[in-house]
Amino acid sequence: MKFGKSICVLNVGGTRYAFTREVIKDFPLRRVSRLHACATEKEVLELCDDYDRDRNEFFFDRHAQAFVFIMLYVRSGKLRFVPGVCELSFYTEMLYWGLESAHLDSCCQKRLDERMSDIGMDSLSEGDVVLAGDECQSPEETVHRTALTGRAKWLERMRKTFEDPNSSLAAQLLAAVSVIFVIISMVMLCASTLPDWDTAKRNTTEEHRIVEAVCIGWFTAECIVRFLLARDKCSFIRHPLNIIDVIAITPYYVTMVMAGAGMPGAGLGVAGVILRVLRMMRVFWLMKLARHFLGLQTLGLTLRRCYKEMVMLMVFVCVAMAIYSALAQLLEHGLDLDSQNQDYASIPAAAWWVIISMTTVGYGDVYPVTIGGRVLGGMCVVSGIVLLALPITFIYHSFVQCYHELKLRSARYARNVSSEMLQ
Repeated sequence: MKFGKSICVLNVGGTRYAFTREVIKDFPLRRVSRLHACATEKEVLELCDDYDRDRNEFFFDRHAQAFVFIMLYVRSGKLRFVPGVCELSFYTEMLYWGLESAHLDSCCQKRLDERMSDIGMDSLSEGDVVLAGDECQSPEETVHRTALTGRAKWLERMRKTFEDPNSSLAAQLLAAVSVIFVIISMVMLCASTLPDWDTAKRNTTEEHRIVEAVCIGWFTAECIVRFLLARDKCSFIRHPLNIIDVIAITPYYVTMVMAGAGMPGAGLGVAGVILRVLRMMRVFWLMKLARHFLGLQTLGLTLRRCYKEMVMLMVFVCVAMAIYSALAQLLEHGLDLDSQNQDYASIPAAAWWVIISMTTVGYGDVYPVTIGGRVLGGMCVVSGIVLLALPITFIYHSFVQCYHELKLRSARYARNVSSEMLQ
């Protein structure tokens, strides 16, 4: 900004906000930050409705109360809807100032998606809304902004391609290839436990090595590329799914190192046991499917939100198991010394019978023989059904809510993919 005073005043619907030039330059709202690059009043008027040179005041004929909540987002990083204001109206204000639906809190994103679905706006995306003033930009300014942000946009697009399978058509193809490699790896892992596998492997050793090497190479390359594209490398390393990727890939390279050191084979004592354990850890590749399937994502989100209910369920089961196992041990083993039931010789042994009875599994390997023990068994089964049903109701409702949220989010990404293909 090469004109006006050092203090800039934003007048939004009659409410004034004063900022310095330095703050305007790095302002989180794109429309406001672009004021700093304006060299003439004509360029300023393309971004705002009016400008007062004497007071260096920029006028915006927008919703004042909505801008108050947007300013709260600038200060605190949390963006929520204005009470009593239509979600779509507030969304229009967000787009005007340069914000997107991703900046909203998850609860407000859900409200926006439901509102857009109710009025039949599922086919629209943020790119379909023309921001006031943007159509007045000169071709030179557009080319300049594209040159400045071209590399950043390319990195962001690549990041979304590898991290979000629903972000684009290329991301969906990449996810499909990754799923195919996961399935091939799991089939080979299951087949390796068959009795005839060693004979078949000796006959086709080279083919098995090639398939395994290709699968590992794909997973390794994918993990490295995602690490290089990550904004925060520390957060990437701490992410549970990325830790699972490393755990699933590492055994192959450990096996290669051990083979190179002259220690192949399984009969190596402790080293052989460790090697077999590492090979079996490849089963964690199945967790990679959580990136590509809505059901697994819903399960993970439900467990994360309902951890208190899960802890409560475990407390219920543990308390009931401690009470019933002690009573079962007493009735079946401790009272009648002549006909002791050896299956209930200790409380831990009786706890196994309690847990399979409360969950109504009933393997039949352990069962009471006394009248008191059978009465206790009936009480154990009935109380187990009640105790398990109480917290599971909350978990079920949370699962339905999480599934609905993720389904709406997936639909929003699908709209973005459709808009990209049309462009």
